[in-house]
Amino acid sequence: MLYYLFDYFNKVLNISGTGVFQYITFRSSLAFILSLLLSTIYGKRVIKFLQRQQVGETIRELGLEGQNEKAGTPTMGGLIIIFATLIPVLLFAKLHNIYIVLLIVTTLWMGTIGFIDDYIKIFKKDKQGLKGIFKVFGQVGLGLIVGSVLYFNPHVTVRTDTGKTDIFKQTTETVVAPVSLEEKSTATTIPFVKNNEFDYAEVLSFMGDGYEKWAWIIFIPVVIFIITAVSNGANLTDGIDGLAAGTSAISVLALAIFTFVSGNIIFSNYLNIMYIPNSGEMTVFIAAFVGALIGFLWYNSYPASVFMGDTGSLTIGGVIAVLAIAVRKELLIPLLCGIFLVENFSVVLQVSYFKYTKKRFGEGRRIFLMSPLHHHYQKKGYHESKIVTRFWIVAIMLAILSIVTLKLR
Repeated sequence: MLYYLFDYFNKVLNISGTGVFQYITFRSSLAFILSLLLSTIYGKRVIKFLQRQQVGETIRELGLEGQNEKAGTPTMGGLIIIFATLIPVLLFAKLHNIYIVLLIVTTLWMGTIGFIDDYIKIFKKDKQGLKGIFKVFGQVGLGLIVGSVLYFNPHVTVRTDTGKTDIFKQTTETVVAPVSLEEKSTATTIPFVKNNEFDYAEVLSFMGDGYEKWAWIIFIPVVIFIITAVSNGANLTDGIDGLAAGTSAISVLALAIFTFVSGNIIFSNYLNIMYIPNSGEMTVFIAAFVGALIGFLWYNSYPASVFMGDTGSLTIGGVIAVLAIAVRKELLIPLLCGIFLVENFSVVLQVSYFKYTKKRFGEGRRIFLMSPLHHHYQKKGYHESKIVTRFWIVAIMLAILSIVTLKLR
């Protein structure tokens, strides 16, 4: 909202200095600062409110050291992340930008699913929460919305270079930029590969002429799968204090770099990556989101004063998935969100191997002492803080490697 106000001051009233709101970097900085302040200052008030409402976590008996001490800790702390993200976005972002609209919808949609799940667990005393089938329906529904908008909306385009250049003045230097044509496309980026663009429509090339118009048959299911997988991965990672919030903040920071350079025609041309018009605006949302996650860590670091619950974890996963898809870096998710992948995979391996051995040998056997993976290390005697710190270090390494793919091909 403030963006439009200052844009009016600049273009209509010609007030000196108000044009600074045109710059994504300036608005992103303000969004980060405000979200950090909101989550740290007002986060404490939200926690006290949750305590008064007796919104305490019910801890299952897992045989983990210090587990019983966490019983009764307020949950639904994801509300702090959601509000601390949306308020700066509403103030500083271009609300008519289709990517910002999608991210706001994603935040509210996944936050609502998570809130319902937490509500059932706490107030209905049902430890299973929202039935899995309804969670999946919610994730699929969001996938349909996001996939359809990205495919059909005319404002979602990518650049096609014409081979010509355009010379224009920018402050003290002359900039040479490619003359581009914007077009609808289902192209994405393959990491570590030269000439690394792949179009989902090509899967249907066997259909002959006009196959491109049926690309949604491939694209939308892919979007649904990614949103479902990443949101569930974030949900599984939220098992010990500070793990999900910290690793997510690291991954989202890497995505901020991708969105900024992909939305800038000069940087995208220099790095020889896909230029996605208007995608740079997502940097403002990311800045607010990272600020909210870091502020939440103020209370969620060991020993946690609040848990994010499914309200937060499902929201985090949904936002990361939509960001990656929008900036055409979804095939980088297994690397960028490697912690989510490993946590998810450890559960799949554990359950599959247990069922297989039970059927074959008459008794179930386990690969890990406990899944998800972070619980395995707890069982081995590692302190929560050590596990979280080491997972953060791995997440940083994965984020750096993901950023390196901009030039490493």
